Amino acid sequence: MSVSHPGLRQRSLQLLATFCALAILVASAACNSGGGPGGGGNVSLQGAGATFPNPLYQKWLSEYGKLHGNVRIDYQSIGSGGGIKQLKDQTVDFGASDSPMKDEDLKSAPGEILHVPTVLGAVVITYNLSGVNQPLRFSSEVVADIFLGKITKWNDPRIAADNPGVTLPANDITVVHRSDGSGTSAVFTDYLSKVSAEWKEKVGSGTSPSWPVGLGGKGNEGVTGQVKNTPNTIGYVELAYAVQNKLPVAHIKNGGGSFVEPSIDSVTAAAAASAASMPEDLRVSITNATGAQAYPIASYTYILVYKDQKDPVKGKALVDFLWWGIHDGERFAKDLLYAPLPADVVKRAEAKINSITAGGASLRQ
Repeated sequence: MSVSHPGLRQRSLQLLATFCALAILVASAACNSGGGPGGGGNVSLQGAGATFPNPLYQKWLSEYGKLHGNVRIDYQSIGSGGGIKQLKDQTVDFGASDSPMKDEDLKSAPGEILHVPTVLGAVVITYNLSGVNQPLRFSSEVVADIFLGKITKWNDPRIAADNPGVTLPANDITVVHRSDGSGTSAVFTDYLSKVSAEWKEKVGSGTSPSWPVGLGGKGNEGVTGQVKNTPNTIGYVELAYAVQNKLPVAHIKNGGGSFVEPSIDSVTAAAAASAASMPEDLRVSITNATGAQAYPIASYTYILVYKDQKDPVKGKALVDFLWWGIHDGERFAKDLLYAPLPADVVKRAEAKINSITAGGASLRQ
């Protein structure tokens, strides 16, 4: 009969314990490999829509990617109309629009869509006019009549009246507008419809209006390029695009009668004027605000998501990104000339994100 040596027995037990520990680690790694942002698996999200916030969203994706190497998010700035269509067609994980979706679009979607505001921005009037070195000023009626094609010369008496002391050339005005379905156009035409009865009757508001005059450019990028490269043009773009391209921006007469420069502070003032009346679904227009310092062509911009997510892993990744965006992401807004969300609107956006589910289960844990 053989008797095991005490030292060999101890050695065997140690080896067995080590083997068990390794097995547990391997099993744990295998379980985590297919997980969401908290695990080791890779998650890819696709978004598309508004060009208005694209400079900020690209910054967000870069910074978020540094923190979450397993989450890849791609965003294509194809215009708000394209983003809404692709979201309804369910070919993207999220859409984006500067203009809230209309009731008919929401009703025709295959599921409930939420609007999550991200930041605020200004739609500015920019122009290419040689020899004019100070910012031009435009009353709301003059802006409407330029884009209606009723004011056709830069030295028109009505433009001159808004700009005493400025020598204006006798050149023809060339209008540049968006050629694609655009939330920026929706914001701009919403403003024009509020300040001009003729515009409201003849053109109205929307992402793809029938423009009375002018040349088309695709995206904020396209309009900016047209204005920058073509003398005597005038167009409308998001503030960041004008500043980045060193184009002048006009001061616009607001609902309170003041000529206001587009800025972070004047956009914030426009939001403050309407905060109390913001509806539960957060779809709101803040154009033509009446506060003395409020810039009149301002807007929230939204990320659009389905309330109930089909894929819980992708849904969780999307929810985590949105939560980061309206908190940590806001610190990048001002450097890119967007106004951060007011604190009370952040709270309301949090509630929307908290309501996102997958199969009825909350994704905010």
